[in-house]
This record gives sequence, C-alpha cells and structure tokens, in this order.
Amino acid sequence: MNDNKDLATTASRVLQIEAQAILDLIPRLGESFAAACELCMACEGRVVVTGMGKSGHIASKLAATLASTGTPAFFVHPAEASHGDLGMITRKDVVIALSNSGETAELITLLPLLKRLAVELILMTGNLKSTLAVASNTVLDVGVAEEACPLNLAPTASTSAALAMGDALAVALLEYRGFTEEDFALSHPGGSLGRKLVTHVADIMRTGDAIPVVSATTLLIDGLMEISGKGLGMTAVTDENGQLAGIFTDGDLRRSLDAGCDIRTATMEQVMTRGCKTASPQMLAAEAVHLLEQYNINSLVVVDADGALVGALNMHDLFRAGVM
Repeated sequence: MNDNKDLATTASRVLQIEAQAILDLIPRLGESFAAACELCMACEGRVVVTGMGKSGHIASKLAATLASTGTPAFFVHPAEASHGDLGMITRKDVVIALSNSGETAELITLLPLLKRLAVELILMTGNLKSTLAVASNTVLDVGVAEEACPLNLAPTASTSAALAMGDALAVALLEYRGFTEEDFALSHPGGSLGRKLVTHVADIMRTGDAIPVVSATTLLIDGLMEISGKGLGMTAVTDENGQLAGIFTDGDLRRSLDAGCDIRTATMEQVMTRGCKTASPQMLAAEAVHLLEQYNINSLVVVDADGALVGALNMHDLFRAGVM
C-alpha cells in the first residue's frame, strides 16, 4: 500500500505535467487564435460547442463560460446532433469542436451538414493533420507531449490544455466586448456578485408603516415607543413638511440619558442627530453596506431626490438580501 509520501509524489507529477501542458500553449497563441476570436465576434447567431466523451465535458463547460461572459453559446452533443439536434444549428452560428485526435467519428459525420450550412468551424485538437483539422476554418493546437496518466491513455493533460485554451478564448472575447461586472451580474442574478450588483436599496428597504418615523415635536418617550415597535433600533424625525430633519438612535438615547435628559418632557427635535447619513432608493445595496461600514452605523434612512423620507433599512435587512 502506498504511503502518503508516495501519493503526494504522484499528485505532484500529475500537476507538473498538466501545468507544463498549459504553459506550452502560450507560444501557439498566434494567428489561429486571433482568427478564432474574430469568427466568434463576427457571429450573428450563437457559438455552438461540441465534443464527445471527456472532450464533450470540456466543451460543455466552455459553452457555459462563453454564455456567462457575453458570448451567446450552447453545447450540442455530436451523437444527438446527427439524430435531429443538428436543427439547433443555423447558418448564422459558429461551431467550436473539441477532439484531441481530430478523428472523432461523430464529429466527422457532422462535417457535410456543417459545410452545407456554410457554418464556420473552429477546432481544438492535438492533431493538426487530422480529418477535422483539414476541414476547419481555423485550428487551435492543444496537443500535449504526454498525458498525466502513467499509461498515457486517460485524457488528463490534454483535457486540462483544452479547458485552459477555452478559458483563454472566453476571456479574450470578454475583454474585446468590454464585458463588465454589471453584465456578469445580470447573467448571474442568483450568485453573490449578482445580488451585490443588481440589488438596489429600493429592493430591500422598509416602506410605508414599517418605517419608524416621528415628527420633530414628538415627545422623546413617544419616540422610544416608535423605535421599540418598528425594531430598527432608530427612528427618522421629520419636520412639519414631511422632510427628513434628523435621526434618533439607541446611541442618541444613551447620550441623552447621560446628559440628564427627561424623556417625558424632551422633544425629538432636542435630542435627534441632524445631518445624518442617508441612502437613495436607486443606490446599490452594496453602496449602503459601504456607508454603514465607513461610518460605523447600523441603519440608514432612505430619502428621495427632494429629501422626503421614503424608506429605512438596517444591517439585518442587508444580510437577509445576501449583499453582505
């Protein structure tokens, strides 16, 4: 039985072989890579990615990466394509095929149909003289000196190289298109980045009767009842015109009591904090988080462009929205 040292030695050898396979791709990034990028950029339809076996798994991942980074793409299984799924490919599409040998029978079967549609074909392969390579518009050389498998049989280094080349293509297209974080978030609304970039204060703030608010002439004892009832640890204070005049928080209460304030006779106007930090409904929730952290506060009032109170939120609302 192998000991831990033997296992680590094997793992190290695998990683070194695969790392070298990827590094060997760099000198090959020439005209063929640029041509592949140009074909994808000029595509008026979608980029269709296909491959069999282990190459098919890499192709499926590449299609997903392209689609999430601004290049409309989807995966088609080549065996299914010849039994009806080829109808998913149109004359406006570009096909990226992955085949280490370049002789994958299921892909070769598709060649006459792709030529009939005049579809541009990009091939990732380790055999530049193969049937598929000769038939392709441009070829990306992802050949490797050896597989990490000691039998040199199981696709390991070759699939790593193809995966890396696919990522290089996707990222090059992303940068060429000027794809932004906001674009990424729109296609990933369920992810943490998506929530941070597409969630606005208006989406999570408390509104209507849920807003803790009192007038400037309200007695402090009644203001405390409003804070207790609304559960935000603060209350907004408005003037006679309904405009925000200030805020009163738990911290303000402690300071008022330390100063000997009588909660039964003092008014909110006498104890509130003026010039408080506010948010706008259009502000990203992530910006609201930044305000809370920057000023070491736990809650914010939300005002519109005219200074009217329209909402309120605290740290817990932002936690529940998944933006913290």
